[in-house]
Formats: sequence, structure tokens, C-alpha cells
Amino acid sequence: MKNYICITLTTLLMSPIISTEVYAYKYGLGSCLDQRVPQDIWSSIQKENIDGFIFLGDNVYGDTPSGKLSKMKRAYEIQQNKLPKWLMEEKEILAIWDDHDYGINDGGADYPYKKEAENLFLNFWKIPNSDPRKNREGIYFNQVKEIEGILVEIIGLDTRYFRSKLEGKKNAYKQTNNPEATILGKDQWMWLETSIKNSDADLIIVLSSIQILATNHPYEKWDNFPLERARLLELIADASKKKTVLAVSGDRHRSGIYQNDHFIEITSSSLNKSASKNIETDPLLIGETYPEESFGTIEIKPNENKIILSIHDQNGMKLNSTSLRIFP
Repeated sequence: MKNYICITLTTLLMSPIISTEVYAYKYGLGSCLDQRVPQDIWSSIQKENIDGFIFLGDNVYGDTPSGKLSKMKRAYEIQQNKLPKWLMEEKEILAIWDDHDYGINDGGADYPYKKEAENLFLNFWKIPNSDPRKNREGIYFNQVKEIEGILVEIIGLDTRYFRSKLEGKKNAYKQTNNPEATILGKDQWMWLETSIKNSDADLIIVLSSIQILATNHPYEKWDNFPLERARLLELIADASKKKTVLAVSGDRHRSGIYQNDHFIEITSSSLNKSASKNIETDPLLIGETYPEESFGTIEIKPNENKIILSIHDQNGMKLNSTSLRIFP
């Protein structure tokens, strides 16, 4: 395990305090982890010799139709004993949430127990009292670290706490062009735009529980709110003129790699809840999607001016991979 100190930004306006890392760095990625189902995939992830792991949401399944949180509390208790010690005690852990660890399936801003759910989330992931997430609504965050002389900023988004109601029926959602509809909410948008525009990082990694680039499927995605998606794509496109930007998502119970003219998105899902075997396509998809149990990796190698994004099956076999240069 390489030595590092991770310090989150303490206020929106404070200059980031940067941790120093002198070696290449490797993150594992995953989402959709049901505490009631075996988690054999961790042995393959351990063999990848990761330095940290990013949980992309649905990190437990504690939601109920009523939204009450008694099942969530029990889900966290079970998961606490299932996550491997080598991971939780020796590796850097970052986490965002999605609907099943938010409290209600496909839930958004109207969920009545969201503040209580946030407290459960922050306590489970041992977020310290000094962290901004302890004193504001929503679990969004950013963190800066130095890896072999390059600055890497990770921006975790909250796509639940502030999100407007979806239009259409479950698994057949429609786009809304209501200019008041939002995914991130006013305060988070202001924070995100300020964070990206003022960032000194060479590499920005944006974490979104729901997919940003995919448009073809009928489930939850940024494209359900096309005005919000366009705003995010414009923000990333502008940032990509001077730095490298990646997006990482989960949610889908299938993994894939997507690319537009400005950034690559890797979707890593699911750790132990595989999807149906239907074929899914998308204009921005590189290759195919993988519905089997899987995990992702991001290898940051500044000395080689390279970032490698990979999808692995539950046995560790590489299913898809791509690489890109670190700007410029």
C-alpha cells in the first residue's frame, strides 16, 4: 500500500489542500452491491493491487416502497461485516450514492427521509465532522491529490437529493424540457461550476451515479433532463480545452465505455447483481456493454502520460479497455 494523506476541500471558497503521492495510482470502481448476495468479486479486485476504490452508488440495497429507513439501517449493518478488511482498512475509499442507498427506487428531491438517509450514508462511510458534507445538504464532494507531479481532482456528484421528478413510467422514462427541472439543484450546480472553472488540476474525474453520455436506453440517465445534460457537457467541453476530464458512472447493472469529442465515460456496474443478457447499443458506446458481474479500474500513470480505463469480469479477466493521454 502506498502512503498518502487524503484531505477534502473544507469550504467552497478555500483553496484546496493537496495530498502528495509519488507513484502511479490505481482505482477500482464498482456499483450495485447487494448485501444479501455473495460478494466473491472482491478476491479478483484484490489481485489488481488497487490503491483506492470508488463506490458509485447502490452500495447497499436498503430502499423500500414506503421510503422508511429501517431496512437501510439493517443493510448497512450487514454490509459492514461483508466488505473485506483489506479494502476498508488499507485502501482509500470514496463513495457517492444512488437510489437503493438513498432510500427509494428512482428517488429524487421529494423523498421525505433524505436527510436521515444522508446521515446514515455519512456515518457508514466514516465521513469526519470537519468535512463539508456534514454541514450541508447533499453528499457531493471534491478532493485533490498529487500523483507523480500532476494534480488530480475527483468531483463526486449527488444526482438524488435535489433531482426533480422523472417524467414517464418506470423503465420508460421520457425527456423533460421544463427549464425549472434539475438534477443537481441550484447550490450544487454553483459549486460544480466554480470547482471546475477554478480547478488547477491536470486531470478531473467526475463521479455520477447515473450515466451522462448514454441516450438510447429507457432508464434513468442525464438525458432524461436534456437541458441539464447539455449544461454539463458544455462545462466539461470547456474544461477539456486545458485539461483531461473523465466521467465515471454506475447504476445500470451493465458496464461499458463511452466517448464523445471531449471526454470518456466508464460505467462500472454491477459488483454482484448482473443484468438481463439483452444487447444494448448507443451512438457513443465503444464496443459493447457487459451485463455480467464486473468491476472497473482507472490506472493513472503520469510518467507514461497515460490513463488506462478497464472493465474486468468477476474472475478478473479484462473485457474492455481504452487509454488516453494526460493533457496536453
